[in-house]
Amino acid sequence: MPASSNFQQAIREAQSSALVGPNVVSKALPYVGGGMVLTAGGVMGGLTLMASSPTLFMPLFWVALIGNFILFFVAQNVAMKGNNSAALPLLAAYSLLTGYTLSGIVAMAIGTAGIGAIGTAALATGITFVIASFVGRRMSDSVGQSLTAVVGLGIVGLLIAMVVQLVGSIFVPGFGMGGFGMGGFELMIAGFGTVLFVGAAFVDFYTMPRTYNDDQYLAGALGMYLTYINLFIFILRLIIALNGGSRRD
Repeated sequence: MPASSNFQQAIREAQSSALVGPNVVSKALPYVGGGMVLTAGGVMGGLTLMASSPTLFMPLFWVALIGNFILFFVAQNVAMKGNNSAALPLLAAYSLLTGYTLSGIVAMAIGTAGIGAIGTAALATGITFVIASFVGRRMSDSVGQSLTAVVGLGIVGLLIAMVVQLVGSIFVPGFGMGGFGMGGFELMIAGFGTVLFVGAAFVDFYTMPRTYNDDQYLAGALGMYLTYINLFIFILRLIIALNGGSRRD
């Protein structure tokens, strides 16, 4: 799963109403959209390879997953320095690799609930973005800082639950679901993750102008991109869990 958004840093840095980057959101949004398009391309590439050369898919998946994590930290570091010309190709490559690593869960969602599951997840993510962009920019400091803290703590809890699920699936067959799909524990995680990243979407619009200056728009775009990618993933997981994780005939 892609890395979570920039909430831990936001908790430390968004302590006042002073805007350090009043234009960073508007400058970042086109790159968030571009990252989503590249991610969709990566998903299509992964699905195509899965259908044509399934034995090749998994080795490349692990290579892409490792490369994905490395690129994230490199791109984030470069973007935080405001070196946007160097950060942009790194973020483009990261978005493509993220798409490839997501092709497995997309294929599972299609097999479980049909192609409509992807449209439902994409539509829900888009609606969340529209509402969050309106409400998040207008949140008061008291609400914004409180929600930021709640979401940050929630992400810690979510990570702990996912580790428990992973360990449980190794030692207790069938626990949590073992991959994605079945089990009350997976349904709980998927539901909690969906609600959490809906809240995170609102937080991003509040924290970005208080965390990044205008030259760090690609760093802000990366954080927002991760929020919506994670929201999309957890909506898919919720759909899979609600459908029992079984493949449709």
